[in-house]
Amino acid sequence: MDKLLNRKGASKPENIPKDVLIGLNRGTLESVNLTEWLAIDHMELIENVLSGYPQFVKFVKEEIRGLDSPSVRTLVVEIGRALLLATDVDRDRELFNYLASHHSDSVRCWAVYMVGLDKSLDIHSKFIAIRPFAADCHFGVRELAWMAMRNDIDENLSECIKILVKWTSCDDENIRRFATEATRPRGVWCKHITLLKEKPEIALSLLDPLKADPSPYVQLSVGNWLNDAGKSQPEWVIKLCNSWIENNANEYTSKIVKRATRNITFN
Repeated sequence: MDKLLNRKGASKPENIPKDVLIGLNRGTLESVNLTEWLAIDHMELIENVLSGYPQFVKFVKEEIRGLDSPSVRTLVVEIGRALLLATDVDRDRELFNYLASHHSDSVRCWAVYMVGLDKSLDIHSKFIAIRPFAADCHFGVRELAWMAMRNDIDENLSECIKILVKWTSCDDENIRRFATEATRPRGVWCKHITLLKEKPEIALSLLDPLKADPSPYVQLSVGNWLNDAGKSQPEWVIKLCNSWIENNANEYTSKIVKRATRNITFN
């Protein structure tokens, strides 16, 4: 078992050991890389994880049956949507708690979208609900946590920035990183936030507290945020980075600035 838990992870789907794939599909193992995450059979996982909730297994399968060759991420989103609808119908919040604390990272990702797609929650309540996933020990759950909030952030930008400013002072680097990763003007595999592409200064209250963050994880996110902004507002990024270097010269800020300006001329 220790060998399974401490595995490096295969680089190709066909190289995933049979016992690992069985554990992933049973929900008894977490994925350790993207290759494993993409190889999981979510239909089998549903059967195994929801064996004690047969009514939900049937409901979810009916809801996603019509999907045409969905990507894994789309499948996760739609399973989350179906589970949210199922629990709304049956008023069964116990299921959410079970999924949110499940050993499988993929199952917790379903729960992420039960929060992200829940229109009955106001924006403050939604951030409270998503926070445990933003701090999750698994990289995949953390990524989907900010993706699940992306539309809400875009539609309620000012209010969300005010909420996330408080996250930038958290002791947990995952929470601090969420504040910038979730608001990147362009982001990765997600819709762009047009207003931040045009006026990145709107999010300065998020960026300033993290300009000398000691965590490489946070530094990477802040640098990528500014690199995004530099594609449409390079002069603003250069001006901000110059001011950071002049007033806060240290190795952490230098790393952020280097990444932020890698695609623009820095004076």
